[in-house]
Amino acid sequence: MTRREIERRLRRGGISRVRRGVYAGAHACAAVITAAAHGGALGCESAARHLGLWVLGDPELHVWMHSDRHQYPHDEETCACVAHWDDGSATSPFALPTVPRILVQIFRCRGDEHFFVALESARRQGVIDTAGLRWLRKSLSARGRDLVMFSRADSDSGLESLVRLRLRPFGWTVRTQAPIVGTGRVDLLIDGWLIIETDGQGNHDGPSHRHKDLVRDANAAFWGHPTLRFDYAMVVHDWDLVERAVVATIRRRDRPPASARRA
Repeated sequence: MTRREIERRLRRGGISRVRRGVYAGAHACAAVITAAAHGGALGCESAARHLGLWVLGDPELHVWMHSDRHQYPHDEETCACVAHWDDGSATSPFALPTVPRILVQIFRCRGDEHFFVALESARRQGVIDTAGLRWLRKSLSARGRDLVMFSRADSDSGLESLVRLRLRPFGWTVRTQAPIVGTGRVDLLIDGWLIIETDGQGNHDGPSHRHKDLVRDANAAFWGHPTLRFDYAMVVHDWDLVERAVVATIRRRDRPPASARRA
């Protein structure tokens, strides 16, 4: 646009000034505008969320600064941005990192679990291909490469990915989106018999959904598959309780109840 056209649109409110030489349309994403004011583009979990990937909750804004940028004057007193200075090419100053680079940023910044759930979400949605996975493995440490090898593309939510990762040390066979006779697909199936259902935020609320869940659980029990059901808060914030429940259920299998042993 010419300077005159920019000034005309500014007066009419069609665009707003972010910083010198950078303007935003009326419907531009607030997070993208903040990143542009900072001097970069969305990165790490902010970029993953922007692309629709499942992320393990992070209120902070992550900004990709490349390695040759500098921060522009902005409201630093209230700024809570996390800057990522890693190098990488982009098609424009405001383009997001590639999905593999986003995942590397998450691994280095947020750790194993945040990385793993975003990785399996990317694989599920088909936004990372074989070449991207190859580049990802080369860019990560041995621990990161192990997580890539452990990841799959059949997890339907980040909660399923998180539960499978956290149960990994026990050595059980854990399948996601496993078909059960008379029930349909279940979130996770441990050692071919124990069902775990993970009810995400906002899901399975209301009497109609609750009734369907109970019917599914009853049908599964009829076919020999007991169900443990956990919600988002339990998996994310009260994992010790979830783990104890799963371990106790596994250990009780084929063990007669106390009353029968006394008899």
